[in-house]
Amino acid sequence: MHLQGLTTTVSHALAEDIGSGDITAQLIPADSMAKAQVISRDQAVICGAPWVTEVFKQVDPSVEITWHVEEGQEVAPNTLLFSLYGNARSLLTGERAALNFLQTLSGTATRCKYFARMIEGTGVRLLDTRKTLPGLRLAQKYAVTQGGCFNHRIGLYDAYLIKENHIMACGSISAAVAQARQLSPGKTVEVEVESLDELEQALNAGADIIMLDNFSFEDMRTAVSTANGRAKLEASGNVNEKTLRAIADTGVDFISIGTLTKDCTAVDLSMRFQQL
Repeated sequence: MHLQGLTTTVSHALAEDIGSGDITAQLIPADSMAKAQVISRDQAVICGAPWVTEVFKQVDPSVEITWHVEEGQEVAPNTLLFSLYGNARSLLTGERAALNFLQTLSGTATRCKYFARMIEGTGVRLLDTRKTLPGLRLAQKYAVTQGGCFNHRIGLYDAYLIKENHIMACGSISAAVAQARQLSPGKTVEVEVESLDELEQALNAGADIIMLDNFSFEDMRTAVSTANGRAKLEASGNVNEKTLRAIADTGVDFISIGTLTKDCTAVDLSMRFQQL
């Protein structure tokens, strides 16, 4: 799970929201206790419990959280997600930051589940991209996995993705791959190609993964036959609800799709105080 940096991410979110202090919460007596419930107004895949927990841990460690659903569970509208008990000021101060994480990550997981269902039975893995919300890269990458999809590289540091400009600067596909192998022998080397001729070059250069950029269905099928297992093939470009299943049926190994993280819609959540 991509939970690295969670504490810092939550700290930044609270500093952004609380600033010099929650002046509205100060209207409530300091010793007032309260309980609250959070429900989902939408059908959704719930994701983000570790961030919610960390929010209230930083605001007030004495707040008690009881979860009524599992992380990654799909729920119907009006499902009770979790309950809170603690200082009333603390509950209100942490509310927005906690729900912001939960609504965003649940929205990401829900969208991933929607797309994953479209390719069930094909054996193809749907991959995310680096098109994530600034500061929430690892959180969204985590949410992708909760929705049944998979992570591409995390950033610019953990795998090579050699594109047109890299190839041009290096002189050729083979030169770029050779340089990558020399610099970081243990790193995965992926090459983006725009034609069947470039596919042959990438195969001959020994690329681990070859990204087929905006290939037609026919050319994808040809690429699968040509590669014949010498490299994993990833389809990219022009991937949407209308084309996804047809792309999966060509026999590629992966499909990368930026919409998993960049076009997610936040889940509608509601927190309400209950009578003690």
